[in-house]
Amino acid sequence: MQPSLPSIEHELRQMLAHGYDWHGQRQNDAFDRLTSFVYRVPTFEGVLAQAQVRLSLLPNYPTLRSYALNRWYNFWSARAVEAMFCASRRVVPAVNHCDRLMDFAIDGVQFDHKTSVFPQGFRRPLDYARHHPRRFITWLYTNQSQGGRKHMGNRLFVVLHARNGEHWRLRADLTWLESQVHDYLRTFDARRLHQFQFAPGSPTLADVIWAVQ
Repeated sequence: MQPSLPSIEHELRQMLAHGYDWHGQRQNDAFDRLTSFVYRVPTFEGVLAQAQVRLSLLPNYPTLRSYALNRWYNFWSARAVEAMFCASRRVVPAVNHCDRLMDFAIDGVQFDHKTSVFPQGFRRPLDYARHHPRRFITWLYTNQSQGGRKHMGNRLFVVLHARNGEHWRLRADLTWLESQVHDYLRTFDARRLHQFQFAPGSPTLADVIWAVQ
C-alpha cells in the first residue's frame, strides 16, 4: 500500500539533517543490486536499520550506506511525485509498475517521469536552460544515468532548483511540489511538447517542469 503524501514527506524530511553525500560514487549496477532494499522500506529509521544489517560487514560500508540512503530518498520522493500526477483525472497510471518506459499517461501520451536536481554538469545557468529547453532536454537524455532505467522514450523531467544551491532538499518539500505538478497539469497541451528524433523511426516527446524555489 502506497503511504500517504504527508507520511512520505515526514519521512523524507528526516533525511535533511543527515545530508546528501555520494562520496564521489557514481551510479552502477553493482551498488544498485546491493541497495535494492530501499524500494521496500518507506521509513527513514527503517532504511537506516536495513543498511546496518545488510551492508555493515562490507569493506566499503560508509560509501554503500550513503548510497543506500540517498537512493532511498530519491526513490520515495519520485514515487510521491508520480502519485501526485496519478491523482489527476487527466492521468492514467501504468498497469505494470516495472515498466521502465511508462509511469503514466497524460491525455493519452505515455511518459516515464524523472525528478532530478538541476545538473551541475550542464555548465550553463538556470536561465539559459529555461530559455533553451530543447538543448537542455537533449543534454539530459545524452547524460542520463547509465543504469537499468536508461532509455530514449518519452520523458517528463521535473527539475529542482533552489537559489541557495541545495537543490536536493526540495525533494522533501512534497506539499510545494504537488502545487507545481497541479499547475503543469492544469495547462498541459500535448501540442506544446518537444519532439525529438533520437532513434530512426521512433519520435520522442519530452517536457520539463521547472520546480524553482
